[in-house]
Amino acid sequence: MKVLNLGCAQDHRFEGWFASDDDFQSQFERGLVECPLCGSKDIARLPTAPHLNVSKAREPQAAPAAAGTGGPVALTMQAAWLRAVRHVIEHSDDVGDRFAEEARRIHYGEADERAIRGQATPDEARALEEEGIEVMQLPVPPALKGTVQ
Repeated sequence: MKVLNLGCAQDHRFEGWFASDDDFQSQFERGLVECPLCGSKDIARLPTAPHLNVSKAREPQAAPAAAGTGGPVALTMQAAWLRAVRHVIEHSDDVGDRFAEEARRIHYGEADERAIRGQATPDEARALEEEGIEVMQLPVPPALKGTVQ
């Protein structure tokens, strides 16, 4: 098993697990490797430092961030954002493209109040806001839209 550090053009860092270097190259060339956060296929391999356990007395040191990745703070924020998106997905009903209709039904008391998520056009979202119905756009990473394999 080969674990590679990868990054996309949006500076999202993630790991990719492949059977071998050839397997990574094959999937990359076929356009199968994409960022789990934004879906970008503009992927690059990042430098990987080997881990050597030379002394049991030393505390582990954090690996330095690669140039242009934003460092540990950006990675912590990325992880927190992913947790928040997962929480929303787990605690809301997906109403798909019926979002505007269902939001109105809830707002006007025609349906039980609950957390919903779905898709609305920009015009639908504006109309909801004009009616006093609060909506928030939440981009969901492609990896969280379906089942993880």
